Amino acid sequence: MRALLAGLQLALLLASGPAGAGWRDDVADARLQGEGMLRYIGFPVYQARLWSAVPPSGDAVPFALELHYRRSISRERLADTSIDEIRRIFGERYDDAHLQQWRGAMLRAFVDVRDGDRITGVFLPGRGARFYAGERLTADIADPVFAHAFFAIWLDPATRDPALRASLLGLPR
Repeated sequence: MRALLAGLQLALLLASGPAGAGWRDDVADARLQGEGMLRYIGFPVYQARLWSAVPPSGDAVPFALELHYRRSISRERLADTSIDEIRRIFGERYDDAHLQQWRGAMLRAFVDVRDGDRITGVFLPGRGARFYAGERLTADIADPVFAHAFFAIWLDPATRDPALRASLLGLPR
């Protein structure tokens, strides 16, 4: 019986993969491309870090956007703010039905965050996006149009915070 339990524990350990790998498995050879702080009325909201093997350009390179929160925000507020920003950047390109479908996907992907929590979104070219709370996978959204629109919040030239975009992409400001 003891040997059976030891074998079962070993099988579970091997099946779980490398400890703490998480999103890093999705972005091979990821290196920090840039980082910056998002502030709202002077108060820090989150520290953002962009990870990729090469600097992202267009929709051809996988990357991870890591947000390390400095305040508490509900997942509903995160989703609603994301939808508002997608609407602001893209105007009428996406209809309300699309946006509500994406909001539902974000509600499944996001968690309520508190100071110190981390959410990482991974852009997978031609496939979609994955989201992690800490190192735990919370959602795999197989929708490349959603992924493009979502990450545009930070990386599109029309972003609300051009200085943060420049810092993430390692561009001069």
